[in-house]
Amino acid sequence: MNIHTLDKYAKSLIKEAANNIKSSFSSTLIIESKSEANDLVTNIDKETEQYFINHIKRDLPDHRIFGEEGFGDEIHDLNGYVWMLDPIDGTMNFIHQKKNFAISLGIYKDGVGILGYIYNVMEDDLLSATIGEGAFSNDIRIPTVEIASVEQSIVGVNASWVIPNKHIQHEGMIKLLQTVRGSRSYGSAAIEISYVVTGRLDAYMSMRLSPWDIAGGMVIAKEVGAVVTTLTNEPINLLQQNTFIISKPGLHEQLLSNYIQLK
Repeated sequence: MNIHTLDKYAKSLIKEAANNIKSSFSSTLIIESKSEANDLVTNIDKETEQYFINHIKRDLPDHRIFGEEGFGDEIHDLNGYVWMLDPIDGTMNFIHQKKNFAISLGIYKDGVGILGYIYNVMEDDLLSATIGEGAFSNDIRIPTVEIASVEQSIVGVNASWVIPNKHIQHEGMIKLLQTVRGSRSYGSAAIEISYVVTGRLDAYMSMRLSPWDIAGGMVIAKEVGAVVTTLTNEPINLLQQNTFIISKPGLHEQLLSNYIQLK
């Protein structure tokens, strides 16, 4: 299967999975906690991941799946084709708001992101990218992101990082929020990444994200010229959790040099 056929196949799975999610609104959700009380998962998260896995294993048996809910393969390397999938990124929003959640998917070949997708289900907004061919929002090309400065920026940041915490020096975050034009928090890493690559946000950062949260967005980010690293300015390791920042050019260095200091 060539890359363009694979792209069409992945998009068809995403759209069908999204229809299944929307159809679930009339049924009763089964809600469970995972690692902590606010780390939620529903039966729909699980069913959506299993939908992808069942189709991929049937149609592309040599491909592996790295999924949030653990129904895919045990991934210890990125050899061959690996699908990195978050079936519902923003589960708390899905439960409480019935919006502001996304399907996040990145397809990697030998460690290189070749296809990336973020589908804002309730907005019917599919961001997609093919390596070397640009990024698109519902088939309309996304322009290259522009250089930004701190003073003119809107940044995506969770309020929990601005109060005393064990991950980051909160004084620098307070200074940042006093300097930027504004801040936002949407409760879905994939949606916040999508807002940076489309220019609605200038940067987004988080203290801990898993590969399936960011793999699709990283492919899209590269195609529009956004900068992606850890908060210590290291490359992202897609086999483990990472700190994470995506930003417009120019802004990235300012944020890491002047405002962000990990503990």
